[in-house]
Amino acid sequence: MMLLNGKNNIEVVGEASEGDEAIKKAVELKPDIVLMDLSMPHGKDGLTATHELHELQPDIAILILTMHDDEEYLFRAIQAGASGYILKNAPHEELLSAINSVFSGNAYLTPSATRALMSGFVDRAKNGDNGNTFDNLSEREKEVLEWIAKGYSNKEIAEHLVISVKTVESHKSNLMEKLGLKTRPELVKYAMKKGLLHFE
Repeated sequence: MMLLNGKNNIEVVGEASEGDEAIKKAVELKPDIVLMDLSMPHGKDGLTATHELHELQPDIAILILTMHDDEEYLFRAIQAGASGYILKNAPHEELLSAINSVFSGNAYLTPSATRALMSGFVDRAKNGDNGNTFDNLSEREKEVLEWIAKGYSNKEIAEHLVISVKTVESHKSNLMEKLGLKTRPELVKYAMKKGLLHFE
């Protein structure tokens, strides 16, 4: 991060190696922008730290820096309160552009992330989701959908709900059929739209 010092009037005021430390330093130093790595080897992960920091200091813009070119991570980051999402292998000039963008109060998404968002909107339009479909889900299906959105595997969901893995898979299949969706990331996007993706 020291490479950013002095570039485009950017000053690095602090660094942290894990989520809790990042939150503590951000609250103490009150920077304009926090560059948050999703994958930190120790302590609290970047996604949880993003959510908690956004709750504590909503005026601080959080730019996610990650190796995950994955729409599921993208939607979770947005839900957690991130202002931007950029890949670690992006050119240095793109990182500077992203920082300037969120500093100006705008959102910044890496091009592949933008395509994922647009794809999600197109999928929902094709599916004709007008909100009534959600009402047709059973309470158990809604419960399974929420656990899927949080990133839990079928086995983990089965353990939490004290049901068999086969039953979870059955609920998942019913969800996809009723909602007209085909993949887990699509279920995550749908759950986010319906406000089911909460952080503890």
